Amino acid sequence: MRTRLENLDGLALTFANEASPAFLSGKNMDEAPILRNAFLDMEGGMIVGFGLMDDIRPEDDPPRIRRVDGRGRWALPALIDSHTHMVFAEERSEEFEMRMRGATYAEIAAAGGGILNSAAALEVCSEESLVHALLQRLSQARTSGSAVVEIKSGYGLSLDAEIKMLRVIKHAKSLTRMPLFATFLGAHAVPSRFQGQREVYFDEVLNVMLPAIASEGLADFVDIFCEDQYFTPNELSRLAEAATRLGLPLKAHVNQFTSTGGIQASIASKALSVDHLEVMTEQDIADLKDAWSNSTGPMPVALPGCSLFLNIPYAPGRQMIDSGLPLALASDFNPGSAPSSNLMLVWSLACHQMKLTPMEGLVALTINAAAALGVSQRMGSIAIGKEAHVLLTKPIQGLASLPYHFGENLIEHTFVFGQ
Repeated sequence: MRTRLENLDGLALTFANEASPAFLSGKNMDEAPILRNAFLDMEGGMIVGFGLMDDIRPEDDPPRIRRVDGRGRWALPALIDSHTHMVFAEERSEEFEMRMRGATYAEIAAAGGGILNSAAALEVCSEESLVHALLQRLSQARTSGSAVVEIKSGYGLSLDAEIKMLRVIKHAKSLTRMPLFATFLGAHAVPSRFQGQREVYFDEVLNVMLPAIASEGLADFVDIFCEDQYFTPNELSRLAEAATRLGLPLKAHVNQFTSTGGIQASIASKALSVDHLEVMTEQDIADLKDAWSNSTGPMPVALPGCSLFLNIPYAPGRQMIDSGLPLALASDFNPGSAPSSNLMLVWSLACHQMKLTPMEGLVALTINAAAALGVSQRMGSIAIGKEAHVLLTKPIQGLASLPYHFGENLIEHTFVFGQ
């Protein structure tokens, strides 16, 4: 049966199918199209029509149609969370309390907390419990507009535990309509059994874990935490080369605390995205701009929820967009540095703290987020033939109402494949 959202106050990011872009960059991020007094048709899980109410011809309607009145409401592409760590065993609220009492992120990690804490908890948690918890988190994320989620491993740090995490994601894919993407992040931290031997552990990631995971078809992408005291730009390049041979694109954590050359290595390795970017030099931005001027470079992905929680700088989103770059946003949902899946809050933070306009924030959470996953031909905008992942808001004054009401949820329905 066809579902029609009709009498919509606004329908955002609408493109004729042949003109639907893979991403928007620079000033185009603030100029995405909007239709007023519009309708949107969904059928068979796909977008099958949209336009102005005045353009509807009743004689063209199918015999069965479900109508949803959108008076006072907006319909938008559903939000895409292109960077999460949603599989974990336990929250780390005790570390939060330690930070509130003065401990730094580095001090907590040095005391056995941080990523290693999550790895220890995950090791003893059953796959069944992890699947159950993941499905609950996905359901919660959907209430605030997320329809599509990328999920990383990286709290296993051994072959068996990393495979365990990725199998949890695979199992969840079979139990939810939400499109899920799995990323192998074995190079997330050095486990305690390898302390002082980072190179030995990285060789295990490269030569043991990666081939085994690829052979089981458990991952859509690979990732690495390229940061001082974690993994190096050279190791990023080596991982990307090995993953490319196995048909797995690279998504890289870079520039969270320091600029170490991770962006340049990611560009050279043709990474799909570079994520975090809280610490950006003028050279980093210039190199990204050069990469995008020559071809499609890695999609910059900012994670403002992490900046809020750790009280670290926000990625210079305004500067990057003004330089002509595209930008995506994601939650970084994880138990240690961003324990929230709420992309509506991320949208607000991007506007309030990174100085994006409301439309730029929406673009960063939809079509550009789809590009960060390499799936913008399938989703991320309103175009005939794309998957029907759509938000219907509650009655609002306009698009700016959504990030303006920070911490509020003004989403009435999140449609996934039209349901």
